[in-house]
Amino acid sequence: MFFYIYWNPSPEIFTIPFINWPVRWYGLMWALAFILSHYILSKIYKAENKKQELLDSLTLYVLLGAIIGARLGHCLFYDAAYYLTHPIDILKIYEGGLASHGGAIGLIIAIWWYAKKTKENIFWVLDRIVIVVPLAGMLIRIGNLMNSEIIGKPTSLPFGFIFASIDDVPRHPSQLYEAVYVAALFLLFIYLWKNKRQLFNQPGWMFGLFCVLLFTFRFFVEMLKENQETFENNLPLNMGQILSIPFIIIGIILITKKKKRHETN
Repeated sequence: MFFYIYWNPSPEIFTIPFINWPVRWYGLMWALAFILSHYILSKIYKAENKKQELLDSLTLYVLLGAIIGARLGHCLFYDAAYYLTHPIDILKIYEGGLASHGGAIGLIIAIWWYAKKTKENIFWVLDRIVIVVPLAGMLIRIGNLMNSEIIGKPTSLPFGFIFASIDDVPRHPSQLYEAVYVAALFLLFIYLWKNKRQLFNQPGWMFGLFCVLLFTFRFFVEMLKENQETFENNLPLNMGQILSIPFIIIGIILITKKKKRHETN
């Protein structure tokens, strides 16, 4: 007999008195993601003799790029027909709806813009950002778990979760799968920065490695998830898999290009 995990937490932690504003786990996880990422990057910037002012500016670009990109990604990738005819609803981010692939695109665009304004090397920045992105991803997936969203397909495995707010079917806890994987990526990239710093001297190589490791996993873990929108049921690959492929290709190009250049030298 299997003993599945019954999962039915409240998405809200508490409500702020007087203004009746609920504080949600998902919002807290996003806030922690930026706070901890900024703290770790400040240590990295200090160790590599980079000005703190540059990081403070970068944090603002990243914050706006990730949130705007994640929101637009959800609206355009998963329900473009609705949002293009109801554009004002794009601003209703408080109702939920953020896409991680959109956040990644927004993040890259924001860093490109930041690099252009500050004359910083974009690959130097990307190679350091990928150290903390997995940590942020872990926290956000925990937020998804607390919201009982991005659920997995039915499973007979003993660690299946019954998301009570949805149905009584044991399912893959896909949020946990991703959270554990990206936590391991965070530890890997911290280790590489501390012990294999020479890899960070090859601009773009670490960013390429990150893209391959993260989005290859994302491609396969999508097979265990329920599709987020019904139109995906008619596609050979779901939207998460389709959006992962360009990142994997970019990562392979960056890794092999650097490898060939190193061998030539």
